[in-house]
Amino acid sequence: MSGEPAVVGMLCRSSERVDGAAAGTEALARELAERCAVAPRLIGSPSPMKVVGWEEDLRGSRGCLLEAGGQVDDALAGGRHPVLVAPDCSVSMTTLPAVVRHHPDATILWLDAHADFNTPETTVSGYLGGMCLAAACGLWDGGFALPRVDPTAVIMCGLRDLDGPEVVLLETKGVERIARPGLLAEALAGREVFVHLDLDILDPTVIASPFPVAGGLSDAGLRTLLTEVAGACDLLGCEIAGFHDPAPAELIASVVEPLLP
Repeated sequence: MSGEPAVVGMLCRSSERVDGAAAGTEALARELAERCAVAPRLIGSPSPMKVVGWEEDLRGSRGCLLEAGGQVDDALAGGRHPVLVAPDCSVSMTTLPAVVRHHPDATILWLDAHADFNTPETTVSGYLGGMCLAAACGLWDGGFALPRVDPTAVIMCGLRDLDGPEVVLLETKGVERIARPGLLAEALAGREVFVHLDLDILDPTVIASPFPVAGGLSDAGLRTLLTEVAGACDLLGCEIAGFHDPAPAELIASVVEPLLP
């Protein structure tokens, strides 16, 4: 692991569809910052939840998304270890390009029940959060003029809910998918790795999710996975999304603690 921790909680809205989601983000950011013995940086203020199409969400959240990418960019430029917490995965549109700007050979470990690899042409839901990784990889233009993540530098695990067109895109673009979590450490050994963690990788019996998918990991299973990954690679930083209810913040902080420097 590299650098001092820079713990950031994104309280501004991107495209989350849970009312009061920023409360969970703030609670988890504070718990993680306490474990790192630093003060968290809390960005923006909560906005009312709304369900709109991706174009409106993209317009409305542009400033928040740029700020998220800027926080990761600043941390890496300063030799620090970013730990960014956000309600929704849409921040990946700007954070992952910031990672590859500073570490062109970095591997992106995508831990998520969903691939978020749709485009405006393939999306059925019209949900911006389901299109963010595809945007970061340059499959569609989100309007940010940022470096593109090479899809072949992405390794996914935990996927349980894929759209048909996403599967085609993942295969044609060379995104690697690993079904067994126990194989991740070997695949990542010796690499520089930035972790994207959507907590819907956990089974919905552990914590609630706006897009629940049965068959996820237990809290102990996820901690074991993260411990093995952190021990095998050079961990550059992480982003954690999908935590909305502040009540289990202490539990989740203990689960993701292996990602901290």
